[in-house]
Amino acid sequence: MSRLERVETGLGEECGVFGAYDIDGHDVASSVYYGLFALQHRGQESCGIAVTDTCGKRKVLFKKDLGLVNEVLDEESLTNLKGNLGVGHVRYSTAGGSRAENAQPLVINYVKGTLAIAHNGNLTNAVELRKELEYTGAIFQTTIDSEVIAYHIARERLKTGKAEDAVKNAMHKIKGAYALVVSSPRKMIGARDPFGLKPLCIGKRDNVYFLASESCAIAAVGGEVIRDVLPGEIVTFTKDGIQSDTTMALKPEKQARCIFEYIYFARMDSVIDGVNVYHSRIVSGKALAESYPVQADLVVGVPDSGLVAAKGYSEYSGIPYGMAFHKNSYVGRTFIKPKQSQRESSVKIKLSVIEEVVRGKRIVMVDDSIVRGTTCANIIKMLKKAGAKEVHVRISSPPFLFPCYFGTDVPSNEQLIAHSHTTEEIREMIGADSLGYMKVEKLKDMVGDLKYCDACFTGNYPMDVPGEDISHAFE
Repeated sequence: MSRLERVETGLGEECGVFGAYDIDGHDVASSVYYGLFALQHRGQESCGIAVTDTCGKRKVLFKKDLGLVNEVLDEESLTNLKGNLGVGHVRYSTAGGSRAENAQPLVINYVKGTLAIAHNGNLTNAVELRKELEYTGAIFQTTIDSEVIAYHIARERLKTGKAEDAVKNAMHKIKGAYALVVSSPRKMIGARDPFGLKPLCIGKRDNVYFLASESCAIAAVGGEVIRDVLPGEIVTFTKDGIQSDTTMALKPEKQARCIFEYIYFARMDSVIDGVNVYHSRIVSGKALAESYPVQADLVVGVPDSGLVAAKGYSEYSGIPYGMAFHKNSYVGRTFIKPKQSQRESSVKIKLSVIEEVVRGKRIVMVDDSIVRGTTCANIIKMLKKAGAKEVHVRISSPPFLFPCYFGTDVPSNEQLIAHSHTTEEIREMIGADSLGYMKVEKLKDMVGDLKYCDACFTGNYPMDVPGEDISHAFE
């Protein structure tokens, strides 16, 4: 782009997935649409819906493209997407570039019919698997690892009598993080990686079954959450109900849910694996107040994921909680700005400070993370320009020290400010009066007995990972 550039703000998550199957045969495109709308925070780059009629010709109809849900899918396209089984996807690119062909769901035509697949996560062995497929004649249309999964499911389907068995056989080959929603001609199938790194839950409304990355999406379509898909579980939905296969499951002590779902990614009104996200963030704020007390007049949170942790800090410390920022609701995590406006902080496009709230006050500012440090530094400058006497920064995650290989857009070590600087050095660089990170040992308080992955903070990965960044290996 010559005069324009993309600006990334904050971390990115790989994707959100949603599926709907109406046993009574009614169209589900509108339900998938609203489900994706509720998951928009998980990906704002591209989206799509694929539907099929399990009672008719079983032809797959789909619409997908770059853009937000309400930009790609309009009333006319939803009307044309007729079918009682649907799969939807919202995407943020961490593996594979930003291009229309990488939008999901992937629709695969093969000898047994048509599969539609939506994937959230990243594979750690995608490079090897893709090379193997290419040497057997496979031709790839995208640069995403999700296509590797689709190929393996399609190939395994030729050897098995049931689509869910093909998914299971593919799971024996793929490694990494994944939540899958797959539609075959007569079935909806959900699968979750054995570690449970990526969330997936089951819901129901009358005779419609749902699969979703988060419970908030099921609530958005008027459904009730039945339960979470277990780590390593494959669930199959047919006209006869639900079937479950847990033979791929790991022992609970080996499971490793992504802790960042609770810190940042998930919507605050979601419940993941039985843990209320709002409650977990309140707990994180209280832990910060306990670990890093300070004399201050007001606690504020950086929207959106810092707000609840700030409330928790306020409750524990007794310091009043306030709203110091106005967030532009029409700006996502990625947006375009003219290059000639480089001197204008991109943060100002997204956030503005309410001067009356902060003027003359000592502020505790709670945010979810510091990646490169530039965004945090700009927000502190804005607060002090608005008259804040002091700004004490509290971060509801530990310092990022290691890259993520499972679908969280944590950059390479060289770009992580905490990898090469001490906390005191970071405090000086961002202009804070004090700085405190969540202590690693306090993370467990957020999720109770759940086993979780904190590798981006500790380097303790739950499985073998590549020795280098593979997020753009197929570009």
